[in-house]
Amino acid sequence: MFLSPVVVAAMLLASGCDGSKPLIRKKQGEQPGPFPAADRPVASIVSARWSTEEARDRLNEAGTVMKQAGIAPGMTVADIGAGEGYYTIRLSAQVGKTGRVLAEDIVAATRDALAERVARERLDNVSVRLGAPSDPKLPAKSFDRVLMVHMYHEIEQPYEFLWRLRPSVKPDGLVVVVDANRPTQAHGTPPQLLRCEFAAVGYRQVSTTEMPSAGGYLAAFRPVGPRPDPAKIRACRI
Repeated sequence: MFLSPVVVAAMLLASGCDGSKPLIRKKQGEQPGPFPAADRPVASIVSARWSTEEARDRLNEAGTVMKQAGIAPGMTVADIGAGEGYYTIRLSAQVGKTGRVLAEDIVAATRDALAERVARERLDNVSVRLGAPSDPKLPAKSFDRVLMVHMYHEIEQPYEFLWRLRPSVKPDGLVVVVDANRPTQAHGTPPQLLRCEFAAVGYRQVSTTEMPSAGGYLAAFRPVGPRPDPAKIRACRI
């Protein structure tokens, strides 16, 4: 997953949102229905683990991210791409008995392993479910925060995914993305590209913060206005 600084530097590309002709040609039939295809590489899912939990805790990664994201007791939080549950377990403690955590993954075996961990650790405020690559399948108007950590670059159809995610966020809720500032094929997302893709589906960026303890940056978005017509969404170009 990790590349040398020399390789990463050689791969870095400026991203934009000019709606011009795509740079990545799609084969016939690859368009995801009425939604535009991502005009950028999509990283493969290589592991349910970004790093060891011990190493992440030494940097206070989860604590720093949850504080910056404003996650507080009593909140309802979705952990998308939950993997082995590093954030799920810590979110459970953070939101407390009056809060709820929904942990989701699109790999059935990973979902099952996390469900076993949740049951073993008796996390009564956590639910685990299986999502779909282009649809998180979250209940409407339910979440104060939707957290996506080191997984956005793996979403195959980001415009459809973000479009279907919107109804699940409460009016004052936020979608919080943590990722590395490098190309998507190098398991990161350039901040300008992230901002463009969210904006294309009607999200407004409310903050961005460097997050060295989490290997990159944290960006928070809020849905604004009505959802756009899928056929009118224009793909951002890299």
